Amino acid sequence: MAQSLLLYASHDGQTARIMSSIAAELRAKNIEVDQLLLSANAPLRQLTAEDLLEYSSVLIGAPIRYGRHMTAIQRFVGENHNWLNQIKSGFFSVNLTARKPERNSRETNPYLKRMLSQVGWQPDMVEVFAGSLQYSRYPFYDRLMIQLIMKMTGGSTDTSKDIEYTDWNKVNDFADRWAKYIAPSAP
Repeated sequence: MAQSLLLYASHDGQTARIMSSIAAELRAKNIEVDQLLLSANAPLRQLTAEDLLEYSSVLIGAPIRYGRHMTAIQRFVGENHNWLNQIKSGFFSVNLTARKPERNSRETNPYLKRMLSQVGWQPDMVEVFAGSLQYSRYPFYDRLMIQLIMKMTGGSTDTSKDIEYTDWNKVNDFADRWAKYIAPSAP
C-alpha cells in the first residue's frame, strides 16, 4: 500500500520538476509514494475509486496557463473532492504571477483562491510556487501570448532568455512540512 499519491499536471515541465523534487525528499525520508502525471484527458494510469482508497494522503500540483489551472486537475478534484476532504491532502499551484512577492501566498494568489473556491475541496496544506518563463520551449502562439501577458504585468519580454523564478528553498521547505504532516515519525 502506498503512503502518498503525488498527482500532478505540467504544461512545460516546471510542475513536474517541482513534484519530482518533493517526491525525492519524501523518498529520502522513507515515505512510499506513487507519482502520477495527469495528461490533458486522463491519468497515464486510470485511477478507480478503489485505487484511491489505497492512499492515506494525496498531494496535487497544477500549473496555470492563461489564468486557469489545467483542466485535468480541475476535473480530478471536482470528481473526487469528497475523498480528498476525508484524507490528508495538499495542493500547490505553479504560476508566473507568484514571481511577485505580493502574489505568492495562499491568501494573495488570485488563481489559487479562485480554484479552491470553485471545487469543493479544502486541502490541509497549500502552497504557491513561482514557475519558470521558458520562451525557448513555447510554440509560436504561446510565446506571443505569454510575451504579451508579461508585458502587461511587468515581466520579461526578452524571448531569447528563459528565466527560472522557482524558489527551490521554498519547495524544499514545503516538502519537509508535507513529510512531517503525512508521516510524523519520518526522519
